[in-house]
Amino acid sequence: MINAASKLLAVLLAAILLYVYPAAETADRQDDMARMTVVQTVTRFVDAVRTKGYISPAMYAEFEEQMARTGNAYEISMEHLHKKYVPHYSDPMDQSTFSGTYETVQDGYYSAQIKAKLFPSSGVLALDDPGRRYTLAMGDFFTVTVKNTNRTPAMLIREWLNGSAQAAAVFTTYGGMVLNEDY
Repeated sequence: MINAASKLLAVLLAAILLYVYPAAETADRQDDMARMTVVQTVTRFVDAVRTKGYISPAMYAEFEEQMARTGNAYEISMEHLHKKYVPHYSDPMDQSTFSGTYETVQDGYYSAQIKAKLFPSSGVLALDDPGRRYTLAMGDFFTVTVKNTNRTPAMLIREWLNGSAQAAAVFTTYGGMVLNEDY
């Protein structure tokens, strides 16, 4: 009986070492490659936006296409923070009583507002029309956050082995200050 149990355990261990472990490592490598591709793509897109000072529909479409090449589905969040200065008045009702101080306020614009400008519901403007550009000002901040929404093969294998769900396999954030207005 002990001999049969040890043989069964040896066969089970051999199957795990011959099939499951290499499959898990291959899937992990796929996730690593997807992570590297996403980081490079996000960095290239954000740096282009920061350098040009605008997002065009063609730029965003190319960005989404490069992200799709990894084979994963992504949730892409964009954030544009525009700094503006609001003067303080001694009497809020009388705007001629300037107190000499300003308050710095950040207006935030997010993916929905940016995409609405890039891809308006009325298709009157051509794809390369300057009216469809989302413009940013020098000194603004622009950030992109990308997170995968699908379960990758590596996540499935880890869930099967561990019995617990894993966080997103691909998650990256990149951004910075807009350096130029090239429009």
